[in-house]
Amino acid sequence: MEHQGEHTSRWAAIESIAPKIGCATQTLHNWIKRAEIYAGGRPGVTTDADAKLKALERENKELRQANEILRKASAYFAQAEIDRP
Repeated sequence: MEHQGEHTSRWAAIESIAPKIGCATQTLHNWIKRAEIYAGGRPGVTTDADAKLKALERENKELRQANEILRKASAYFAQAEIDRP
């Protein structure tokens, strides 16, 4: 990002710098986008926030499944109580 002014475009800067640091141009481009997200200059979700969101979604799914199991068990035992003489 510091050398972008020395080139005609951002991509030209990336193509110039990527071989010097030993990575692919697309990799460097992705790193720059990630850095902009972390700095707040680009909309998006940080890696930490994304990991937390995925963990919460997984927990939510597990809780929904547990609730469904409890709901079915409750209905089963309620029916068994009604059917008992």
